[in-house]
Amino acid sequence: MTGIVVIDKPTGQTSFDVVREVRGLAGIRKAGHTGTLDPLASGVLPVCLGEATKLVQFFSEDDKEYRATVQFGIETDTLDLEGKVVAVAPVRVGGREIAEALAGFRGTQEQIPPRYSAVKVRGKPLYRWTRGGIPVEPPGRTVTVHRLELVRFDSPFGVLFIHCSKGTYVRSLCADLGRKLGCGATVSALRRTRSGRFPEGEALSLQGLGQAEKRRLLEERLISMEEALKGMPSLVVDGETAKRIRNGRPPSEESLKKQVLPSLEKGNLIQFLSEENRVVAIGKFQAPQDVDTGGEGAIRLVRVFR
Repeated sequence: MTGIVVIDKPTGQTSFDVVREVRGLAGIRKAGHTGTLDPLASGVLPVCLGEATKLVQFFSEDDKEYRATVQFGIETDTLDLEGKVVAVAPVRVGGREIAEALAGFRGTQEQIPPRYSAVKVRGKPLYRWTRGGIPVEPPGRTVTVHRLELVRFDSPFGVLFIHCSKGTYVRSLCADLGRKLGCGATVSALRRTRSGRFPEGEALSLQGLGQAEKRRLLEERLISMEEALKGMPSLVVDGETAKRIRNGRPPSEESLKKQVLPSLEKGNLIQFLSEENRVVAIGKFQAPQDVDTGGEGAIRLVRVFR
């Protein structure tokens, strides 16, 4: 079984728990998800199977959307309700003050990941250092919050809509918001509603189903690699060129000159398709080009598929 299946991860399970179950249902050895969800969180978790595991690095770069329920007036060590309460304060703000404060968290910014997170520090997840009582400074990271809106507020709870870049920690964002408002805040519920091109409506829940039904639904809802990569610029190559690419060699200058190439900029990705419309490889464009130029150094192969 090869392709992508979008799972609706339930709360209480780790992302690896979901991958392990899907791998067993599919009867394959290779499977991987495209972006971790905390056990507290639910929602969209794309799982790549078989040869499609080579796509994980591309889908991991995608933007994400979340719906976060925030409890104001409380702070925890994990920045969510699964942690230990470390501070309590009265909530003297309303929806207007919260909405105004959100403006300061939109755009590109430096963010400090939670101390209880899987970010690697010196080769070990940060949460392991924290649980061991060893003080380690979390590394900052640059993230972008494209949209951040207050959906509703019923004190002390607020619901936020968040559209952000990869690597954004919603728990950190909400904790920082609480500190800015002077009352503290922690995440009480979190749901990923979109991961890149995969929306909540495509997510498959496996809860309460028998093994046979789960496997049937996996097969029915499996998204092919070709379908998943529809938005990526593509180039159809002949059989000889496809064979060359599968052997790890980029297309020749001669074969490129025969094609009408898509408009590309340095760093853009392009997929090579066989004449049977199967994905052969994904390459990265290295230098400016037009339909009359190109060569073996113009496109670097990033992933080759069998």
